[in-house]
Amino acid sequence: MSDRQADVTRNTKETQIRVQLNLDGTGEAKLATGIGFFDHMLDQIARHGLIDLDIAAKGDLHIDGHHTVEDVGITLGMAVAKAVGDKKGLTRYGHAYVPLDEALSRVVVDFSGRPGLHMNVPFKAGMVGGFDTQLTYEFFQGFANHALVTLHIDNLKGDNAHHQAETVFKAFGRALRMALAIDPRSAGVIPSTKGSL
Repeated sequence: MSDRQADVTRNTKETQIRVQLNLDGTGEAKLATGIGFFDHMLDQIARHGLIDLDIAAKGDLHIDGHHTVEDVGITLGMAVAKAVGDKKGLTRYGHAYVPLDEALSRVVVDFSGRPGLHMNVPFKAGMVGGFDTQLTYEFFQGFANHALVTLHIDNLKGDNAHHQAETVFKAFGRALRMALAIDPRSAGVIPSTKGSL
């Protein structure tokens, strides 16, 4: 499985992003986006997804975090799609429920080849540290579109925006870990009756 790695760079007039990852890692993360809470959330993906993740991002933070957060999602999605390859032997589906004190979130992912985000997270605050909670949607939209996944994200309970966000990102990491696992009973087989994803 050591070949399930990717190194993707994406440069625009607004951001310069590099994502390096290993889908079969140990959860090590090196993160520098310029937004502390966002780094903390990306660390949850790495740790709970057991994905080694190195993300370096320079963006127009003097405006706000929108372009940086969205473009990290896009570039991470591109890297995951590249690392997954032809999806032979992939479990394909993953889901997780994660609690944190009063908050509870559920994430379900399908490496379907058909991008789509369905997200219901009623954040109780607009900002957590320097992170605009509205950008959570932009991150996952960018990821889903470029990883070519169907993604359902629901915060079922929560009164604290930090807890709401953290349960979402942890559950996303856990769902990815499940979906990206290689199923030994389906070695070399694409997990679809169509024969392609």
